This record gives sequence, C-alpha cells and structure tokens, in this order.
Amino acid sequence: MFSFFRKKNPAPAPEAPVPTPDAPPAIGPGPAPATAHPEASASPPAPAQPPVPAAVPDAPRQGWLNRLKSGLRRTGSGIATVFTGTRIDEDLYEELEAALLMADSGVAATQHLLSDLRRRVKEAKATEPAAVKALLAEAIADLLKPLQKPLVIGEHKPTVIMVAGVNGAGKTTSIGKLTRHLADEGASVLLAAADTFRAAAREQLAVWADRNTVDIVTQEGGDPAAVCFDAVSAGKARGKDVVLVDTAGRLPTQLHLMDELRKIRRVVNKADPTGPHEVLLVIDGNTGQNALAQVRAFDEALQLTGLIITKLDGTAKGGVLCAIARERPVPVYFIGVGEKLEDLETFDAREYAQALLS
Repeated sequence: MFSFFRKKNPAPAPEAPVPTPDAPPAIGPGPAPATAHPEASASPPAPAQPPVPAAVPDAPRQGWLNRLKSGLRRTGSGIATVFTGTRIDEDLYEELEAALLMADSGVAATQHLLSDLRRRVKEAKATEPAAVKALLAEAIADLLKPLQKPLVIGEHKPTVIMVAGVNGAGKTTSIGKLTRHLADEGASVLLAAADTFRAAAREQLAVWADRNTVDIVTQEGGDPAAVCFDAVSAGKARGKDVVLVDTAGRLPTQLHLMDELRKIRRVVNKADPTGPHEVLLVIDGNTGQNALAQVRAFDEALQLTGLIITKLDGTAKGGVLCAIARERPVPVYFIGVGEKLEDLETFDAREYAQALLS
C-alpha cells in the first residue's frame, strides 16, 4: 500500500530537528529522506559498514515503476531500436526523430530534444549508442521537470478541486481513486456529483462515496452549477478538508457544454471566493496529440492547474507528455497505468523518462 501524500515528517530520531508541525500535506513525489547519524560527530563510520544509498525506492514505489515501464513498453521499444547499432551519425538522429514523432512527442518537443541531445553528446564526447540513450533520458527528464509539482492539500479548508475531461478518459474513476487515497490519509472528503448529463454518472460516483465512506451531494436531474454551489457550501459548513467536483464529460468543440463548465467555475467562486483551488483535467494517454489539443482548449476555458494522465498501459503514444511540456506546461499531478487503485501514482519526471526508454 502506498500514499499520494507527502506526509508531515515522522517522529525525529534522537538529536534530529523537530519538523514544522503545520505544513500542509502535499500529494506528490518528495525528496528522499535524510539518514540521521547521531554519532557522526563522535567518530567516523566503520569501514565495514558503508552507508546505505538513500535513492533506493521502497517496495511499493518499485512495484509502481515496474508497472509504468510495462505500460510504456510499446513507446520505449520504438525509440530503443534506434540505439541498437554501433555508430553515432546523422542516420541515428534521423531515426530518432522519426521514433519521437511516432511516439507523439510533437514537432516542437522533438526538435528541442534533438538539439539538446546533440549538445549533450558533444559535451560528454559520447561515442557509444548506449551512452547517447542515457543522455536522451536526461534530456527528456529535464524537459518534463516543469510538469512535476505536488498537489497541496490544506492551504484552504475546504480545498475545492474541480475535475473536467472528455467522456471515456477515466475522469470519474480517477476521482474515486483520489478520494480513496485522501480518505486513507485521514482527509475528510465531500464529493459533488455535478455530472448530471451522463446516465449512471451519479450512481458511479455514489459507489465510490460508499466504498470510501465519504459524503456526496447529488441531485437527480439537477443543474450542475447548483449541485456545485450546494456541495461547496456543505463542505464549508461541515468542516471538510476537500470538496471534489465531478463535472460532465464533454469535447472541447461542444461550445455550449464548455460554457457550462465556465458557469460551474463561476458558481464555485461565488460559494467560496478563493475557489476553485485546483482545476484538473483528466486525459486518456492513448489519444496522443489530441491530448495536447484538449489541454489547450480546457486551459483557455478554465485556467487549468493540473493534469491526470490515465491509461498509459500498453500505449505507443507516451511521448505526448513531452509535447505538453514544450507547448502547454500544465503540471501533471498523477499518471495511471491501469484500473486498479495502485495503478494511479504521482508523476516523477526522471522516473517517466527512464520508463520511456526502458
């Protein structure tokens, strides 16, 4: 079992500093914990007992990395074949360009990566394809780094999170998974079933509410904006930590429905002048460049604060995050590789880059 939260620091070891008690929890990859050595000042460590590297991931995270690598295997195999030769020449760069484009990295990100890679190869004086592959992983990680940002919960009470996305992207399921992890960490959650257009949408969200033992505000055939206003008001009155708003799935070309989303945002702001505090877009990772188009459209309409990328299991289009990073760098809070609860995890740029080329 794992957690999306970066918890407050555990009880310190002897002579360790006491952590700040009121720092808000954050959902996202945090720095590796420092290892305390209370006796370091008294004597040097014995030669027979070298320090344990702090970068080794724990078992749950390692299991997640294995699933991520498996999910991105189709993308990775297409790129990895470029490095099976023995020469570093223009043919290699041309093949790599084609492979990145086939992975839906997009023209702008592909050209950026190729230029950055040439510079790195020159500076490192790399002569082996394996070394060039490692340098490409570093270039991709640096490109994706601006997307890595934790989702902070606790700066506002309640933290109002509005979630949007097209039908079939896994929006309601992602809300359910996020609810589970929030509840597991002790956060009180209230769900707003504002997807009043899709049949069984309320029932699907109600199942997650019942499974996680959290409250839900719903109205049969009600106005989505009214449901959101009631939910935010109820969240404030009941002292909830988080209000998660499930909106109706829609295509960005459906202008009247996009206007409904804008209305929901305005109404949430009326219920809480500081909200919504987060506006997330759920994207199906298999849609490739269409995902970038969705980010553009929803960002213009709603001012997105974060993304959830789902269904990265078995995709050949994993390079789309490079396109997003280059052309519309909205933070990626979570990525998913399957339907199970443990298949949704926080986004880490270096992990993703390494999985992409594994």
